[in-house]
Amino acid sequence: MGKAFSKPEALTDNYTHYCPGCTHGIVHRLVAEAIDELGIRENTVGIAPVGCAVMIYDYIDCDFQEAAHGRAPAMATGIKRVRPDLMVFTYQGDGDLASIGMGEIIHAANRGEKITVIFINNAIYGMTGGQMAPTTMPGQRATTAPAGRDTAQTGMPVRMANLMSEIVTPGYVTRQAVLKPQMVNKCKKAIKKAFQYQMDNTCFSFVEVVSTCPTNWGMTPINALKWAEETLLPYYELGDYKTPEYA
Repeated sequence: MGKAFSKPEALTDNYTHYCPGCTHGIVHRLVAEAIDELGIRENTVGIAPVGCAVMIYDYIDCDFQEAAHGRAPAMATGIKRVRPDLMVFTYQGDGDLASIGMGEIIHAANRGEKITVIFINNAIYGMTGGQMAPTTMPGQRATTAPAGRDTAQTGMPVRMANLMSEIVTPGYVTRQAVLKPQMVNKCKKAIKKAFQYQMDNTCFSFVEVVSTCPTNWGMTPINALKWAEETLLPYYELGDYKTPEYA
């Protein structure tokens, strides 16, 4: 009898450095599964971010480049324009993409660059100690907002999928989550679809993934999943926000 479940070939055997309960590992697996099932590993290039996933190149077995903080879309643009035959994707957190990299991602989408962007939204800066991010919720505590985010001073959290969907240039924009098995399955389908659009030279694609950060939220992994479902999902609503067929 064959195996019903096994490690994707595109994942290395390295142990990840992520904290217990972190959902980066789940998304890594989904990206690897999509790459394997589409048969594109030998011509795929990933762009690693600055942030918790900075060492993604140790975990997914394809070519990688390391970008400066927030500049992954710019690097991906250069690679894709020079080698349009390659499948190019960025993997970025909310600090990297929605803060210092906001200009980069907006203009890459507006130009319609044929790249795939995987955006991890865990509502906080992870690697650098838990500072408030553009996605941090109202009242949510962070090291730079010890009393909770004050929206009168900092504004409301930025909903990147909503924002990206307003760009006129055709694209694929979706928000998914990895908090429950059924959400994980939907997220995988979205990631695979995003790569497929690139394979077909159709459009820019953007997959936002609502994730957890138990360490910087100060919660157990189980409580973090519960908090994310109860607090993040009502604000960061899941689903497709834009498809190239209905741009």
